This record gives sequence, structure tokens and C-alpha cells, in this order.
Amino acid sequence: MQRTKHIAIILSDTLQSTGLQSLIMDYFHPADISYYPDFTLFSKVASDHFDYYFTDAETFTINADFFLPRKMKACVLIHGKEIPSHSLTPYYIGIHAAQETIIEQMQHLFSVDSNPLPHEGNKELSARETDVLQLIVKGSTNKEIADKLNISLNTVLSHRKNITAKLGIKTVSGLTFYAIMNGVIAADDIEL
Repeated sequence: MQRTKHIAIILSDTLQSTGLQSLIMDYFHPADISYYPDFTLFSKVASDHFDYYFTDAETFTINADFFLPRKMKACVLIHGKEIPSHSLTPYYIGIHAAQETIIEQMQHLFSVDSNPLPHEGNKELSARETDVLQLIVKGSTNKEIADKLNISLNTVLSHRKNITAKLGIKTVSGLTFYAIMNGVIAADDIEL
């Protein structure tokens, strides 16, 4: 007999929430699902009794202090068609993906032990690459990064290339998400 999964869905989009609930009940029963249209309502309940959390990228980022310690139990719904190819947590579900793909992604989340595994992400980056990543995430241009770190523009480009290759992340938004989730930078330090 399977253990009941206690799931919190924190989404302002009622239609997305309803569809997600339906998929979970149809394919991953037994599940006890609680729906919250915003994080404020969610934060008023005993939020640590959930096994899994489904939310959108904005809610995850704004409430990173809550989600980061639970990132192995969190799943972020993303609007883009390109789902990150790296091993970054939390788990992602592309809302425009085919139903079979969404079910496979959810199966992966539910099949992984919710105890966080040691994360090697920051160990892969050198100290200087981490410095460059912080400045990229803060919105600095390559020239500004070179000036702030007293390195050449070519060195900045080399570091960016290495960061992209090591993490498998090609977009600034992906790098930003990586940096926040791995404690490279605080969400408050990012200018929107």
C-alpha cells in the first residue's frame, strides 16, 4: 500500500491548479492536495507537513527563504518551452509540455527520495567563476565585470563560457535561478 502524498499547490492560476490536481489524482493516487492561491494564505498553515510543493517561478523566487531548504520537494511550473537541461533543483514542469511529458516529470519528482542529496554545483565553479556569476546575475555587462574584477574582457568571456559549460545553463534567467537556489546570491541582491 502506497503512502499518501501530502501536496501543496501554491498557484494564482486556478486553471493550472485544477489541471495539476486532476493529473495528480488520476496518476499518483493516493494524494492529499491542498490548494493556495497565494503564498500569504499558504504561510498561515502548518507548511512543513507537506511532502511536495508545486508553485510558479515568481512565487518560488520571492519566497526563496522558504523554498530553498525544501528544494528537493519543490516543483516549479515554467512557461517557457525550454526546460533547463542541467540537474538543477527544484524540479520543473513546462506548462506547455505534452501530458505524457508532464506525467514523466511528476513521476521523477515523486520517485526521488525527498532527503536532499549533497549538491555539487558550487564545487564545480572556481572562486573566480562564482564572482563572475554573481555579477552576471546582478545585471553587470561583460565590460563592467572586467572592470570590477580587474580582469580582461577576454577572461570574462572565458569564465562565462566555462560557467555555461559546467552548469549546462545558457540563459541569464537560468543562471539567476541557479545562483539563488544554491546560495551564490540572495534574491534581495538582484535588481529587477
